[in-house]
Amino acid sequence: MAIKPQDADTFLKEVDEELRKERLNQFVARYGWWIFAAVLLVLAGIGGALWWNNRQEAKAAEQGEALIEALDSIENGNRNAASPKIAQLAASDTDGYRVAALFARASNQAEAGQRPAAIATLKSIAEDEGLAEPYRQAALIRQTALEYDQLQPQVVIRRLGPLARAGQPWLGSAGEMVGMAHLKMRRPDLAGAVFQRIGRDESVAPSIRTRAIQMAGSLGYDAMPDQNAGAAQAQSGPDSAATREKSE
Repeated sequence: MAIKPQDADTFLKEVDEELRKERLNQFVARYGWWIFAAVLLVLAGIGGALWWNNRQEAKAAEQGEALIEALDSIENGNRNAASPKIAQLAASDTDGYRVAALFARASNQAEAGQRPAAIATLKSIAEDEGLAEPYRQAALIRQTALEYDQLQPQVVIRRLGPLARAGQPWLGSAGEMVGMAHLKMRRPDLAGAVFQRIGRDESVAPSIRTRAIQMAGSLGYDAMPDQNAGAAQAQSGPDSAATREKSE
């Protein structure tokens, strides 16, 4: 008896389905444990990442609280209570907390009269090439301020000269020391130019600008911002040109 076309199609589909099931069973039998292990590794990796992030957040919170407590202790004059917390944070693998702890240590040492120790702490920050440049520059300025009286003026200028240029964020603090170093070297012309630069930079702290303007004035330099520049430029327009032509 001949098989009808519809029955033949149904038979082939059933055979094809059985073959696919058999191949799937063989694949699972052969690689099932590997697949299961891979899924476990992925899940473990996700879980580990979540745990690590939570742990880091908790650790950062703990370090933040410890830093606040240390700073409060220093402010209240209880340096002994601050020292253990500072020592712990100084070993942190987070640059922000580590640097903050080192600056706090230097401040603690300076207030305790341990100036050489404070200078050494700040020097370690300034020379740490793994830290961001603003941290290192701040430490260098603070270090130079602490040992300023013992330094040759040439050393001060060499250290802080690049930070005392126009547009630099440390122009005020660095520029004051560079200007005074120029005066020690009997170069009022160079000192006046530095103080003038500070006085005309409106991003510098007002207290530093006021001192710089006074120093520049005493040296014959006008350090006041040029507020008349716009008016002078306006007067040099077409009307002034016409006036000059008539006078000629």
